[in-house]
Formats: sequence, structure tokens, C-alpha cells
Amino acid sequence: MAATASDIHRIPARDLLTPEDLAGLRRRSAWRGVALVAHAWGVILASIALVAMFPNPLTWALAVMVIGSRQLGLAILMHDGAHGCLSANAAHNMALSQWLCAYPIFADTLAYRRYHLAHHAQTQQAGDPDLPLSAPFPITRASYRRKFWRDLSGQTGYQQRKAQLLNALDDRSSPSAQRLRHFKARLGPQIAANAVLFAGLALAGIWWAYPLLWLCPLLTWMMVITRIRNIAEHAVVPNSADPLRNTRTTETNLFGRAFIAPYFVNYHLEHHLLMNVPCYNLPKVHALLMRGPHAARMEVQPGYARVLRMATAVPDAEDRRGLVASNARRKQAGVRIGDDQASAGF
Repeated sequence: MAATASDIHRIPARDLLTPEDLAGLRRRSAWRGVALVAHAWGVILASIALVAMFPNPLTWALAVMVIGSRQLGLAILMHDGAHGCLSANAAHNMALSQWLCAYPIFADTLAYRRYHLAHHAQTQQAGDPDLPLSAPFPITRASYRRKFWRDLSGQTGYQQRKAQLLNALDDRSSPSAQRLRHFKARLGPQIAANAVLFAGLALAGIWWAYPLLWLCPLLTWMMVITRIRNIAEHAVVPNSADPLRNTRTTETNLFGRAFIAPYFVNYHLEHHLLMNVPCYNLPKVHALLMRGPHAARMEVQPGYARVLRMATAVPDAEDRRGLVASNARRKQAGVRIGDDQASAGF
């Protein structure tokens, strides 16, 4: 059961690290945020170039996975922008976050910020808007395989984009001018950013890369790893009232960083404890905390495979019973059955 607001024990930053360490870790670099955004786009464009030069199913499949991971990377960098961490200059921070991270993946930093700060304020409580993403777990492996297939086959991504489009279209009974203004406010910049991307690829003579190497990863592999990331961060945590144990850090390797957890997103516990630290400083936060007095209580797991085993610990023989129990937990968390397909989860 989720904790109530009064149950949560907050740990002041000064009780975690020294003032000198905190000041250094919170400092925004003038160039590192830009470098991470440039890295994401560089990897995306290099992957597209690889398929253009060596077109075959293997290079395409590899590119879908790599680009999907960088699209998640753009969402992660948008998240840093929502915390004001991409740049010390507020205008530069928002420009980077919106036009080079959020809009190309059909997201919006400002809308996300409102949603996400509520998650920080009420982590794993009844009012946490991300609670429906973790509440159904643990589940059976059969249940996870069904979710994995929905993600990989594009069904989850399709449902997300469909819900987003319907929301942008507004009520059909509204006047046309009002509906147009609503649509432009909700999706206008995202469509503009994607039009620029499509135009650039078309001018390069590879227009086909937009559907096959931008939309396809966005609707498939990005959905797969977004769910894995959501599970790793808050599902089956030991104690929803303890800030050291209601959020998880997952150790990973080079393969994991390349295909599942880009740009230090695996250090989620450290981010929750010190949410105004730029993502590139989270490994330093982790190292300092693991040498401190709270290390023994911190929820840290040795890899995403381990977390997925924990999250799918219900025996497959109990699949039907597990589905009923999972649906009951989802109802308790305030989410309708099937809503996981329409959750952004960034």
C-alpha cells in the first residue's frame, strides 16, 4: 500500500553530503548539457547514415535499438531541462530542452515539469502520478511477456500517440477556431520540429529514414526500454515511506548504457535525493553516498535483469490470479485497466 504524505521521512541534503560537495555537484556546466544533447543527435544521425550506406535488416534492427535508446536519452535530457539542469541560463536551458529534446519526441518540457514535480513531492504515495506505473508489480513472467510484445510491436506507442492526438483535437462540440488554437498549443511545436527533421532527411535523399528510423524506434524500442526503466525505478521497492528505499538505483554496464539506460538515468535514487543535480554528476553523488552512513539502507540492485526477475516473481501458474491481483492494485492506485498503454512514463 502506498504511504501517506505524513508517513514520508524526508532527508535534508545537508544530512547527505557536505555543503562543499553539494555546491560542486549542483553546479551547471556551460557546455556539458549541450554536449550530451549533441551526443544524442550525433548517435542518431550516425545510425541513420549506417543504414543508408549498408541497407539490410541487421543494420536496420541495430539502428532501431540504438536510435530508440537515444530517443529515451532525449526524454532524459528533457527531464534534466525540467529541473533546470541543462544550462545555468534559464532561456538556454528551456530552448535546449524543448526544441532539441522534447518536441522531436512529441513531448513538452513545461507540461512534463508540472506532472513530474508532483511525482517528486509524493513519491510512491497515493497522489504520485507515476504510481500506476509501479503499482501492478510484481507480476508473472507471462504478463510481462505480453507487455513486452505490446511495446515491441508498437501497440503501446500507438496508444500513446493516439491518446495525445485525441487530447490535442479537443471537444468536437467546440468552435473550430478554438479547436485549432488548442491543437496548435498542444502539438504545434512538436509537429514543426518533426517537419524540420523530415525535411532534412528528404533533402539528404533519405526521406524513408523518418518513418523507418525515427517513428519506428519511437513507437517500439523506446517503449520497451521506457517500461524497463519505469520498473527499475520504483516497482517492488522495499519501503514506500523511506526515501532511501522507495526509489532504486540500478547498476549497469556499457551495453546497458548503450541500449537501455542512457545518460545516467540508472542513478534514480540519487536523483530523488538530490533532484537539482545535473545527470552527469549523479555518478559522483552515488560514489559519495556509498561511502557514507546511509549506504547500507540504499536500494541498489546489480543490473536490470535482477530487477526484472524481482518484478516478475509471481509464478506463471498463477497468471490468472496474478492478473486479478495486479488489476486490484491498479484500481487501488487510481488507474483504469489498459492505461499503462497510454502512459508517457518519462
